Amino acid sequence: MSGDPYTFTTDSLPDNPRFLPPLANGLLGWRVYNSTMHMGGVYNGERGECHRADLPCPLAVTVETEEAGPNSYSLDAHTGVFTNTLTSPSVTVSQSFYSHRYFSNLMVMEIVLVRHVTSEVPLTVKLVSSFTPQSKDIDFQASADYRGGSHIQGHPHKAEFPGCPSPTVHLIWTPIPSSLMLPPEQSQDRWDFIVAVANSLDVTEACFDEGLELMATGGLRSSHETAWKELWLKSNVEVVGSERLLKAVIGCMFYLLSAFPSIHDTSGGFGGVSPGGLSNGSEAQDYWGHVFWDQEMWIFPTIALFYPKMARAALEYRVRTMDGAKYNAQKQGYKGLKLAWESAVSGREMCPEDIYGQDEIHINGDVTLAFQNYYYLTEDVTMFTDGQGSQLIRGVADYWVSRVTWNPDDQKYHLLGVMPPDEYYSNVNNSVYTNTVAKLSLQFAVELADLLKYSAPKEWQNVADNLHIPFDTQFQYHPEFEGYTKGLPVKQADTVMLSYPLGLPMSPEIRRNDLEAYESVTDPHGPAMTWGMFAIGWLELGDAKKAQHLLEKCFRNIQGPFQVWSESSDGTGAVNFLTGMGGFLQAVVFGYSGFRVQKECLAFSPILPDELSELCIRGVNYLGHQLDWLFGRDEVRLILKEQEGGFGCSKTCDLQVVLKASKTKIPLTPGVEVTFPREPGYVCRCELSSFCWPL
Repeated sequence: MSGDPYTFTTDSLPDNPRFLPPLANGLLGWRVYNSTMHMGGVYNGERGECHRADLPCPLAVTVETEEAGPNSYSLDAHTGVFTNTLTSPSVTVSQSFYSHRYFSNLMVMEIVLVRHVTSEVPLTVKLVSSFTPQSKDIDFQASADYRGGSHIQGHPHKAEFPGCPSPTVHLIWTPIPSSLMLPPEQSQDRWDFIVAVANSLDVTEACFDEGLELMATGGLRSSHETAWKELWLKSNVEVVGSERLLKAVIGCMFYLLSAFPSIHDTSGGFGGVSPGGLSNGSEAQDYWGHVFWDQEMWIFPTIALFYPKMARAALEYRVRTMDGAKYNAQKQGYKGLKLAWESAVSGREMCPEDIYGQDEIHINGDVTLAFQNYYYLTEDVTMFTDGQGSQLIRGVADYWVSRVTWNPDDQKYHLLGVMPPDEYYSNVNNSVYTNTVAKLSLQFAVELADLLKYSAPKEWQNVADNLHIPFDTQFQYHPEFEGYTKGLPVKQADTVMLSYPLGLPMSPEIRRNDLEAYESVTDPHGPAMTWGMFAIGWLELGDAKKAQHLLEKCFRNIQGPFQVWSESSDGTGAVNFLTGMGGFLQAVVFGYSGFRVQKECLAFSPILPDELSELCIRGVNYLGHQLDWLFGRDEVRLILKEQEGGFGCSKTCDLQVVLKASKTKIPLTPGVEVTFPREPGYVCRCELSSFCWPL
């Protein structure tokens, strides 16, 4: 392998600035050298115009030297640091940027000058800035300097709706001079520049103080890199046999982790994950920075498997939007909660077009499925009690009951006038995806009521049992919706998601028929996440070659050299497209391993394409334990790490591996590696000795 796969390097920046590397930490996001940055939860404009607000970025600085020399650029995914190194005959200039991984209110620029030759003349480099302390979205006003730092504050011009609170935004930053000088007697020197951003003056000043203290003690960069190191030590995914695939997986993991808050963050104010991440999201691009089903269905599954605290932050975001969801349901004339198709802060529908905001109701089931998977992975009951998750689950169930229509002819409930995930069609009846995910969320609502010992309305189970799931008996496949004609074009993965991730039981023949029916008519220029779902389907059927062919299509969406994803393969659409990364990662993490999150187990059924000799998945979190997996050509090696404790599983639980074919049971002991044949099985509690193999 050539070089470190975690470092993406180049001698020239991409021609299209959209593909410059984004740097984010769950609160602040910035595309390097851009004059604007963004802060989670800060939007401007009412519905139809609501978009992530642009904030001016004081770090929008380039370096120039008197002598010409080559540049090199690198993004280190190990540390989350982007560096431009300029080398001239007299000096090497290293300019580094990072969004601080531990102190998420801070962004940093570091410049290091190293002299090459002895001279009695000082060395000077120019710092060229495109920064102005203004924004088209926020009315910033200059405030008194703080400890040598410049300070502006302001409010977005418009809130999400009349009467909705509008956040205050404060920026305090160390002024950046027009040049830096290295005296003749010095061989090298370093300068740090910080920006502190928060919604209150007290917090902004405290964060700026912290940054100054870290600068004085030399701990600014080391504390950032330590936080990234902690993340990678907990979990990572690596493959052996394909350098291109390995770099793609690392890039996806890096950018997805960058979209979530620090595991040390206790503020509880996470603003959710939008398709283009925090570094993008301005008006009329990257979906305005809104939060869609992309968070729960495409991005959440991989994060939840490794980082339950990050996953919980995403669920807590949805809980905070319940008032808006209640308003949305009432506006439609229904009970319960209607989660926004495009959500910002309030939870009210922010989609500029009613046809999507009103009809793409599968979002309710998508969010519920994320809550369900989180509980099955962690058994964290507090998310549903103290965290009020049960109120959301109940509200969604009440919405489905009020939204369905009873048909006396077939004695079934129907969902009429919806838009499926395939947005080429609208106002259709009985979208098979929508009906299936509604059924699942009703079933989980009943299950949760039993767990928490409260009474579930009988209508929940009744509707779940009798909700119509379209199926074509002639062609033995699932039509996308009632009246769909086989062979009509589709936009993206829809019906092929029934088996995974929804888990709808079906025979291998029907699974194959669904894949074949939709693969040939899916838009080849559709969004990037689609082909990952097809790949998982073929892996379920044991056809790794076919799966790999489809997964290869995803590489067209990766824009070099920094592994930035575009929504479409021609480079257009949203960027940095976390949704596509999420679908791709699921194909690798859940497809190759066969991981399936079940009610009482974590199932696996590994299969590798010919080009891969090993798949290593470290740090899978299950019931408060961490599991390191190594899937080889013929065997699986598994080690149970020490239990973290204090999160997830409420009590100590012993785990075992159960192999499907032989019924072999292998107890797991912390720190002791076990090896077994590469065949389907599951991990469960030892006391579940009579547990049946899940469908």
